[in-house]
Amino acid sequence: MIRLTELRLPIDHDAAALTQAVADRLGVPVADVMDIHIFRRGHDARRRHRIVLVYTVDCAVRDEAAILAAHEGTRDIMAAPDTSYHFVVDDGPVMARRAVFVRPVVIGAGPCGLMAALVLAQMGLRPLVLERGKVVRERTVDTFALWRKSILNPESNVQFGEGGAGTFSDGKLYSQVSDPRHYGRKVLAEFVRAGAPEEILYLSRPHIGTFRLVSMVEHIRAEIEALGGEYRFGAHVTDFVVHDDGAAGRRIAALRLADGDEIAASHVVLAIGHSARDTFGSLHAAGVEMVAKPFSIGVRIEHPQSIINTARYGQPDTVPLLGAADYRLVHHAANGRGVYSFCMCPGGTVVAATSEAGQVVTNGMSQYSRAERNANAGIVVGVTPERDYPGGPLAGIAFQREWERRAFEAGGGAYFAPAQTVGDFLDGRPSTTLGDVVPSYKPGVTPTDLARCLPEFAVTAMREALPAFERKIAGFSMRDAVMTGVETRTSSPLRIPRGVDGQGVNVRGLFPAGEGAGYAGGILSAGIDGIRIAEAVALSLAGRPVEVAMQRGMTHATDAQ
Repeated sequence: MIRLTELRLPIDHDAAALTQAVADRLGVPVADVMDIHIFRRGHDARRRHRIVLVYTVDCAVRDEAAILAAHEGTRDIMAAPDTSYHFVVDDGPVMARRAVFVRPVVIGAGPCGLMAALVLAQMGLRPLVLERGKVVRERTVDTFALWRKSILNPESNVQFGEGGAGTFSDGKLYSQVSDPRHYGRKVLAEFVRAGAPEEILYLSRPHIGTFRLVSMVEHIRAEIEALGGEYRFGAHVTDFVVHDDGAAGRRIAALRLADGDEIAASHVVLAIGHSARDTFGSLHAAGVEMVAKPFSIGVRIEHPQSIINTARYGQPDTVPLLGAADYRLVHHAANGRGVYSFCMCPGGTVVAATSEAGQVVTNGMSQYSRAERNANAGIVVGVTPERDYPGGPLAGIAFQREWERRAFEAGGGAYFAPAQTVGDFLDGRPSTTLGDVVPSYKPGVTPTDLARCLPEFAVTAMREALPAFERKIAGFSMRDAVMTGVETRTSSPLRIPRGVDGQGVNVRGLFPAGEGAGYAGGILSAGIDGIRIAEAVALSLAGRPVEVAMQRGMTHATDAQ
């Protein structure tokens, strides 16, 4: 196969145009192009009245060797690389039959834990998955109870339960992570096998949406179980039993659950997500090394989606071809703070995302169609341990809780969220009513002054950033746009350091992974990290060294927001 990059075609081109473009680029007759596989498709909207699709394709043509030789050194014509996934351990069933084998345990069934468990199961290692929440459909009922009736279940909500926080999100599947071993392709391929649309394999900014994610999570669970894996729901890990092996150092030995059960464990994937605050406390009490890390705080902002479409595309008839428009914005404020858009959800809704009583947390969600009236995104300001929450690795959690509590109070209780129009926010005046933009947050909002539930430095930085964003997207600072607070769960407030073998730096057998441990920032990067850690677990169980390529991959990564 030959790979061609930067094939540019009009957005309304017909099917034959792509084949013709390939033939023209290679200088061969159309009849010599035997097969085309789209590897990537994006669009270039920098010239709004001449938007084009940009393709990367792998194609089969006659006399491939001769064509490659003729174009040797050409940047956009090359041999198609192998992007298939290769397991690092292929004797898992033999390992699992050993008398001393203790099955690996995965704590958490979000994207990271899901992919870690799947790859371990596919290698024959029969993982045990412990999830504190419920199966995904029961969890959905509990989540809707908060949105519709103001009833919170602290163990089953947007944050906790099968599928993780990403289940109630836009389902974005793009990432900035370095991926030389094509873990991302593995994640996407498994999602397609589980029912996701095949287009996620090639769109440059793919997404799935909440309802499709629910059925996909169920399909992946069924495969893990069919391969010998086991799930335990309502399995809340409250204690980590660590033994000191002398010169060999400290090692995980067992896990204690809230129901009193104790599970022997020698290899534990810690995929707990960014909101498992009590579990962070248990890890800290067990002496597991952790450090505070930066995150962000802010609000969700809503505009009519039509405003964003016009600003980004300039042509209403472009929307059916490209989908609802998105954006990504950054501003460096005079007070030294960075302000940026986070997790932008075209045609979506703002959702209640708290996991603790007496607190309000917002997030964004979209369905696959992205057809709701409003666009929403987090507008958030960076915070750092040294400057904003000194006091140890758990200080960031206390910082988050304080502002979430204030948001609950400003919203008037019953999990209503505080809201303010952009016009009133910029004028420093509390909102008493809202305008033409109808907020989508459920169970409801209370017009107020968002300065009551945000740090002063964040308010100052955001008031400077909104007019700056207006210069990039016309209508962004429209006075009736609605801001709803607070957004605090942008990422984990701490990191659990790990070595190049994937294990905790001071507790062997514990494999910190995903968003909660500070190594991912969204569905795709969390899934990628789950695969990395599954490989590390398998290699450890097999007594083999960690591969150099995997060592390079074990760095902090964040999805494109």
